Amino acid sequence: MRWIWIDKFVEFESGRRARAVKNLSLAEEHLHDHFPGAPMMPNSLIIEGLAQTGGLLVGERYAFEKKVILAKIPKATFHFPAIPGDTLTYTAVIEDINDDGGRVTCTSHVGDRLQAEVELVFAHLADDGRPRKLFEPKNFVFTLKLLGVFDVGGGPDGKPIPEPPGLARLRANVGANDTGL
Repeated sequence: MRWIWIDKFVEFESGRRARAVKNLSLAEEHLHDHFPGAPMMPNSLIIEGLAQTGGLLVGERYAFEKKVILAKIPKATFHFPAIPGDTLTYTAVIEDINDDGGRVTCTSHVGDRLQAEVELVFAHLADDGRPRKLFEPKNFVFTLKLLGVFDVGGGPDGKPIPEPPGLARLRANVGANDTGL
């Protein structure tokens, strides 16, 4: 992920659901351009925050061994604009998941008010033997730790989600100057 459109995870139930929050502030440059004099969070960036929440949930299902990409947005309904000062609570629920990908329903709330409803379809990239470098693994490890996935994550049995062995190995190879880990 190049840009992070969530601030932190507040709930993460492995293979089922996740909740994350995004605080909107005038300190964010994109709000000054969209729209001058009446700033609001672009709906496309709300979808991206929901996709990051749901995409990490889908990725965790297979211990982050499969490359997950957003493939389709079949439905997106926005009920009112999100403005500076709002805290968006993103909820992603896995409706279906298999080796090919997953379907996730997502909502965005401001307090008790439903702000958006979005359905997302994720795909797992096929491993055809060719190397694909979609992201730097060390950055991915840092992002997961930064967003608190392993701090709030739990499995269906209520036990904490362990870091996948591959991620722990990557973290061991990351220099302190690269990520602060």
